Formats: sequence, C-alpha cells, structure tokens
Amino acid sequence: MSIQVPTQDIDAVETQEWIDALTAVTAANGSERAQYLLRRLEDVARRNGVFTGGQPFSSYRNTIPVAQQGHYPGDLDVEERLTSIIRWNALAMVVRANKAYGELGGHIASYASAAEIFETGFNHFFRAQSDDFGGDLVYFQPHSAPGVYARAFLEGRLSEERLANYRQEVGGNGLCSYPHPWLMPDFWQFPTGSMGIGPMSAIYQARYMRYLEGRGLANTAGRHVWGVFGDGEMDEPESIGALTLAARENLDNLTFIVNCNLQRLDGPVRGNGQIIQELESLFIGAGWNVIKVLWGSEWDNLFARDKDLVLLRRFAETVDGEYQDLGSKDGDYNRAKFFDRDPATRDLVMHMTDGEINALKRGGHDFRKLYAAFAAAKAHKGRPTVILAKTKKGFGMGDAGESRMTAHQSKKLDMEALVAFRDRFGLPLTEKDLEELKFYKPAADSPEMKYLHAQRETLGGYMPRRRAKTPEPKRLIVPDRSKYARFATEADGKVMSTTMAAVRMLGGLLKDKTFGPRIVPIVADEARTFGMDNLFRQIGIYAPQGQLYEPEDAGSMMFYKEAKNGQLLEEGITEAGAISSWSAAATSYSVHDTPTLPFYIYYSMFGFQRVGDLIWAAADQRARGFLLGATAGRTTLSGEGLQHQDGTSHVIAATVPNCRAYDPAYAYELAVIMDDGMKRMMEDQADEFYYLTVMNENYAQPSMPDGAEQGILKGLYQIGSRGEGGAKARLIGSGTILTEVIAAADMLATDYGIATDLFSATSFSELARDARAVERENRLGGTTTPTEAYVSQTLAGSAPIVAATDYVRAVPQMIAPYVDARFIALGTDGFGRSANRADLRAFFEVDRKNIALAVIEALVRAGDEEPATLAKALDAFSLDASAPAPWTV
Repeated sequence: MSIQVPTQDIDAVETQEWIDALTAVTAANGSERAQYLLRRLEDVARRNGVFTGGQPFSSYRNTIPVAQQGHYPGDLDVEERLTSIIRWNALAMVVRANKAYGELGGHIASYASAAEIFETGFNHFFRAQSDDFGGDLVYFQPHSAPGVYARAFLEGRLSEERLANYRQEVGGNGLCSYPHPWLMPDFWQFPTGSMGIGPMSAIYQARYMRYLEGRGLANTAGRHVWGVFGDGEMDEPESIGALTLAARENLDNLTFIVNCNLQRLDGPVRGNGQIIQELESLFIGAGWNVIKVLWGSEWDNLFARDKDLVLLRRFAETVDGEYQDLGSKDGDYNRAKFFDRDPATRDLVMHMTDGEINALKRGGHDFRKLYAAFAAAKAHKGRPTVILAKTKKGFGMGDAGESRMTAHQSKKLDMEALVAFRDRFGLPLTEKDLEELKFYKPAADSPEMKYLHAQRETLGGYMPRRRAKTPEPKRLIVPDRSKYARFATEADGKVMSTTMAAVRMLGGLLKDKTFGPRIVPIVADEARTFGMDNLFRQIGIYAPQGQLYEPEDAGSMMFYKEAKNGQLLEEGITEAGAISSWSAAATSYSVHDTPTLPFYIYYSMFGFQRVGDLIWAAADQRARGFLLGATAGRTTLSGEGLQHQDGTSHVIAATVPNCRAYDPAYAYELAVIMDDGMKRMMEDQADEFYYLTVMNENYAQPSMPDGAEQGILKGLYQIGSRGEGGAKARLIGSGTILTEVIAAADMLATDYGIATDLFSATSFSELARDARAVERENRLGGTTTPTEAYVSQTLAGSAPIVAATDYVRAVPQMIAPYVDARFIALGTDGFGRSANRADLRAFFEVDRKNIALAVIEALVRAGDEEPATLAKALDAFSLDASAPAPWTV
C-alpha cells in the first residue's frame, strides 16, 4: 500500500479556520452533525472531481478520542491480575504438552496477543444463554483456544487434569487443539480452526438470526454475534466474501474484532505496508462501521502535546515490518529507530525515559480502549462494526517470542524466559512452580475469583457452552410420508426426474402447518433451473426490507416475490454463502433452541468440490439437514462440460464421518431416504446430515416394490432379473445409470441368452461403512463364527459382478473388498466435456453396450461363455479398442 500524507500547508490560516469550524460544530451539536457535514462535503468533492483516487482510511490513531471514552465500569487491577493468571495457565498448558510430547505443538503467542480482547468480552460483553435470553454468539480465534480453556479452568468448568491433557484426546478426558463441537459437544459452539470460515459463518449466522425473527420462529432481538479473528486470516477469500451482505442487510447485531498483531505464522502480514489501514479501507468500502484501537492510554499525553500531528506523520511513514521490529525491542531501540528519526518526534519524547518509552502499549492490550470500542460497536445501529485492535504477537513473552518471526512456533520456554514472564505479570509463583509449570488458581474467596464469577453471573452465566439436544416439547414430528410423497412411492411408470420428485416432495412438506414452517429451502441463484420457481409465490423469498419494487414478472403465476417473512433463502451466486446459511439452519436446534430443517439444492459439482471445507466444518458442528446435489453425475448434465459435470462428490462425501450419502435412481427411493433422514435428524436427534444426488433426466418411475425399504436405506437391493436358466452375472447400477444397466441386462438376455440379476445401489458408502464395522467387530471380537456384512450377504456367490455409476470407479469400488466374486467397476473417470447424454455415456464407457461387454468378458474369463461370444459382442457393439481411455484425454 502506498501511504502518503501531505506535509506542506500552503494556507495555514484557512486550514485553521476549517478546523475551528468543525470543532465548534462538534462541540455545539455533537459528532453526528459533524459527520453529516463531512459526508456532504465529501459528496460535493466527488462531484467536482476532487477525489481522483486514494484509499478511504483515516489517520493511524484511535477512532474514539479520549473525551468520548467514557467511564470504565470494571476493576482494572483485578482484571489485569486475572488476565495474567489466565495467560500463565494457557502458557503452562502448551509448554507442558510439548515438554512431555514434543510433537504435539500448540499456540502460546496468538492468545498472548488477544488476551485483553477476550477478557474485555468475557468480563463485560459476552452474554450467556439463560432461561429468558438466547445468549450472544462468539466465534473464537482458533489459535487462542488455550486461553479459553484456561479461563474455563478458573471458572471450575474444566479440571486441572483436562488442562494437563491438552491436545491429548485419544485416551479420553483431553482438550482439542481448536474449537471443535464434535469433540467437545457441551463446550464449543462453532468450529473456526480452518482459517476464513469463521468470518463468513459469523455473518450468515447474524443474518440467520434476523431470518428467524422475521419469520416469527424465534426471538433473537438483543442477541449479538461477536467474531474474533486474526489480521492474517483476513487474506482468506471467505473472510471477506460476505462483507457487503452484512452491510446490505444492516446487520448491526454483528461485530468483528480483528486482532491485528501484524504477524502471520512466518512473519509480517504486510511487511511493506499497513494491514490496519488496508483493512479499514476494505471494511469502509463494504459499508461497515470501523473502529480502530491502535494506541494504549500511555500515548494519550503524547497525542495531547502533539499540536503539529508529527506522530501521525511518523505513523504513516512506518510500515508493518518496521512496527514488528520495534515491537521486539526495548525502549532505547524504539527511541533511536522511531522517535529520533524526526526532530519533531524526538523533541516530543525528550522528557521520557527509555523505560517509559518501552511501556507505551498498543491499544489492543489496553482495557480502557478496548471497552470503549466494544461499547461503541454494541451501540452502533444500522451497520455491522469491525474493531481493528493493534496488538503484539507473543505479548509478554519477551525474547522468547514477543513480536519475533518465530513467535507462532514458540512452544518451549527456558527458565530464564519463565522467570521474566512471571516478573512482568506479577504472578505469585516460585521458581519451583515455574520449573514444574504448575497451574495457578487463586483461592475461591480471593478478589480475583469473586470478581470473575460475579461478572459472569451478571452476563447470564459461563461460556462457551453448547446445548446438545432439543428439549422434548420442541422436537419436530415428521409428517406421514403418504402426505407428501405418495406420487413417488406409487408412480406407476410416470415420467419424471428425481430432481422434480425432490422439489415436489419439498413443496408437499412445506404445506404441512406444523412441520412446513421449520423447513429452510436454500438455493444459490438456481431455483428456476431446479424447478423451484413455484416456491417464490408459495413461500416467498426472504428479504429483510421486503420488496421495494414491482417485479418484471408480476403478472405471471410464479412471480418473483420477496418478503420480510419469506421462507426461501435465495443467496445469489455464492455457494460458500449458501452453505453458510445451511450450516446456520442445520445447527439452529443447538444455537437457537429452535430446530429447523434446511434443504440446500445446488449443482452437485459445486458442493463438496467447491466448498468442501465449509461442509466439513458443518459436520464438526453436528449439522442436521439435507444437501441436494442436483443435475448430478458426469453424463446426466449434457452440454455443460468439464467444470459442471460431477463425478467425484460421492467420493468426498464418503470421507465425512457423519454424512450419509445416497445416489437414488427412483423417486420412491428418494422418498424413503428423505423420510428416514428427517425422522433420524428431527425426531431421534441424530447428529448427522444427508447428501442426496438428484438428476435432471426424465425417465419412467416405477412404484415401490414390497419389502424394498430396508435395502434402500442400507444401500443395495435387488430390483429384478433378466433371462432364463439362472443368473450368470449380477448387474448393479446407481442413479441415472441404472437405466443403462437395465437396458444392458435386456440386451444380454435377448441377444446372447445371458441371464442376470439386477440391483439398485442407493449408497455404496453406506454399504462400505457397514462392512467396515462388521469387519472390525469380527477382528476384535475373536469369534470363530464371524458376522457377515449386509453387502456380503446380498451379493453372496461366485457369479461376477459389474457395477456401473455416473461417478468415478472409486465409488463402486468401495464395496469390492467385501464380495467374493470378481468385481468390475465402470465409472466416469476423467474430465467431463460437452455432449449429449448418449455420447457422453459411450465416451466414458458406462452405456449399455459397455456394461454388457463387461459382463460377457467376465464370463469368458471365468469359462462360463465361449470366446466367440466376446468377439460377436465386440463386432456388434462397434467399440474401438484403439480409442484412448477416457481418463487420459
């Protein structure tokens, strides 16, 4: 960033007149009037071409002047002692773990820089959930987790044993490295360990709270979302990807605190620039209210004496790499390298000792400055607020890590460093205590402990805390399947796509007066593509301001209808934003004590591949809901080509432990899976979610055969046979490729006299999970009569098996280890491309001819067919053996 401040004043008298006028207006009519006049002047300047460029940031100083700070309501001495104790216990926790197990890692420096930020929140602002209040929500900077644990230890919520087991969870009673609700379901609310997902998730959570209130589902008024994030983290695209949404929807229930310690893991965030000024420009441009907390109270007298603003000139000239260097050195170095470089600043600090210069703190370590910023953010209306708090990474660690390049990697401290840390923060610890890294907890009747508990009592209790289950009276009962899915279970050959069936079932569920209002439909600007435009009028699109215009299609049956109480979340072209909304709705049962059931429908390729990290975080957060991967498969979506055609999502979905993934071919299969999923998630409160792939290909839909439900849910069941004289082979299909499998079976029976059994595989991943569980049970159980997995029972025998899907071979191959027969997997490995369905399936060798050929080849190799049969098929099918394999081109 180029930083320039004018240094010459061509008319000092005129300048002073403008300054005096603004000062007088502010004194007489307040800051709001002054801001109004400044905005009007800026408008005129822009119209007249005065502004031709430049960055919209303010001077490098605190936004809130001393005169507007107000009274500090807490006991500073006690709070500083508490913060020091928590800092020590966090440090001891990390160093202990690394002393015992050198490979465990840990983070000391990050929390050291953010301790005052968190303590300001915990002591004065973060309100807990109570019987009559839903509580605030806090997205914790993940690397600061040791400090949150250390505070919970003082509160009596975590034992000393658990602190000693930091990052040692396998044996039980340990603490996870970062916030993980899956691992600590009664403690953490939100997973933030993957950089960037915290800020975006916080924005959509604040928006979802407004959605709940707008629809009358929950009272979220007065609740606030706080997010503490790092300045380096703001480089992630997700961190800044939804800033304009927060401003556009006036989310004044949201505050970010960006911990600007000017340091990433390896060094400065903006060594050659100023990250705080850059972030201010970014947030102002996005429409946020910005509050900077850069300098501590020790600087106030200097600013008051600096009539010529020479400090601001030096600040503007100093880049972050230099600030980091200055932060790592003592007062004499700061005097020589910062103040003495300009005669004006040298004279400004002439009266100060090196020790006094060394004691000049950054604003993010000053409770008074932080409290004023938090209070101003909470009071600000109409826009979200970001607090940019300047800190030192490793604050208090001295030569062992304070503002050092290696601060993030600091995990071990020698005795000299521990003594220096103790002395700096005035901790009542002996050298033996230091050597043993002893945790310190003041007596229950000490001023520190009384204060800590009293402050949290005032704020409603302790946090973070997560509610794991929905109370019995608030549980949702799923409507009878016949009310919304009879058309699917009794289709009787009606032609439709599974996407159409899914949307029709969703429409039926929405009509249920009790269950329907709790459904949250979500799309990323593709509602018309998926046939959901009928929902526009039925349930409306959520818009906090309602509809301020008459839509172009107002005269049509399915016009675009926005409403304050709209139910559909139409997110625009942002899969990351849509999945963040889905995550908020999918965890509403815990976060808001209001169970809701989200259905997010999207191009399947843009799910796990595009925003898989956010889906993984939702899994960690114990999300409950449906992800519908529409226009699914690599050959179903004809014409779109490589970027859109999905062949891999089921592979990735299979790696998420609590994701149940299905690829149904028929509408009745979809109905059974959805019904069971809703009951498991809403009634049984299972911490799992469902990924269902649905296709846009129309074909005849049969009615559900008797006794099929168990097999549909387990992942495999037989749908029939073809030919006479007993099956020589088994054919398995999933999704839309099942139609090609059936056609291949007919071809084999009619043209070659080969009989086959036909199976529909709704979920290879569910089959594999069951088989793995049985395999483990047999291995550890030591029984001489092992249990047989469901897939092994269903596919018992030696007749070869050919499985074909619209996904890569790795999907059906999940079950290969659990069958005894020869197993041939056909799939769509390779890049997609534009073509019609028939040509795509022929190209990827998953069409009926290639399926039939695979059966014949397997039977010839097994000696059950003559080689001449294979030659006849090759000739009849006109398949080119010299053509390159589809995954190579």
